[in-house]
Amino acid sequence: MAQDTRSIKQFNALRDSLTHLGAKFINDPDDMERKNANYQFIRTLVSTLKLPGSFNYSFDSVKSISVLNAPDNRFRIFTWHVINVDGSYRFYGAVQMNTGGALKLFPLEDYSPLLKNPEDSVTDNRKWYGAQYYKIVSVKNSTTPYYVLLGWKGHTVKSTKKVIDAISFNRNGQPLFGADVFVGNGKKTRKRVVFEYSRQASMLLRYVPDDNIIVFDHLSPPDKSSSGKPETFGPDLSYDGYRLSNGKWQFVENLDMRNIATAQDQNEYIDPKKQAIKDRQQVPSRH
Repeated sequence: MAQDTRSIKQFNALRDSLTHLGAKFINDPDDMERKNANYQFIRTLVSTLKLPGSFNYSFDSVKSISVLNAPDNRFRIFTWHVINVDGSYRFYGAVQMNTGGALKLFPLEDYSPLLKNPEDSVTDNRKWYGAQYYKIVSVKNSTTPYYVLLGWKGHTVKSTKKVIDAISFNRNGQPLFGADVFVGNGKKTRKRVVFEYSRQASMLLRYVPDDNIIVFDHLSPPDKSSSGKPETFGPDLSYDGYRLSNGKWQFVENLDMRNIATAQDQNEYIDPKKQAIKDRQQVPSRH
């Protein structure tokens, strides 16, 4: 009991440090200060996760990061971002396995700028297509069980991205991102789905469990001359989706939202440039 009490006190102290450092790497106007706070945050997070029983510790008060537990509690995934001086983003993260004992942690290294064809690539944790995830869905009716991730991916000062990704584990227990499971309307299968749209717009991307479907805004250019410029795209008041069928996600066009359950996710993520995260502030829930 004494050991447990000591660990909890250590955890609380480290969590307070993470809360402070997280607010700094989100809000500090100085580029080097943000980066230094992030490096300190990474070291502090690893120290925290080395504490006994850390898998069961909650990081709810650390508003600068997203922490998602797999529905079967096999692992959890930490993701966050730091904004660069040019208005672009770099993403960070880690996958913590639920070992019941010693820490097993896989760092996620953002490889986005070098990943030329992200929709056709399966990568490991060292070549991660970085994003800040807000929803995880377990897919069990598949020959190889996997999990779908919905994420926000700030891009540049002109455009934002969102992503539907997949995570699975190889025979050695190492995470793999991307899977041949997203079937388009032309029957082309993607490993992940990437959306890009105007920074001024807001895009819906949500999983509806009652219908086993991922629903999203259909993105369109404002006029014909902008058809090749995704940084101008925005929702056009129609909706498409991916419906789960036999372990794969089949594209569905022009969804009638009146027939889709309206239950909303409470973990959706908003662009921090539009809503700065403060020490005592809750993350908003429109995505």
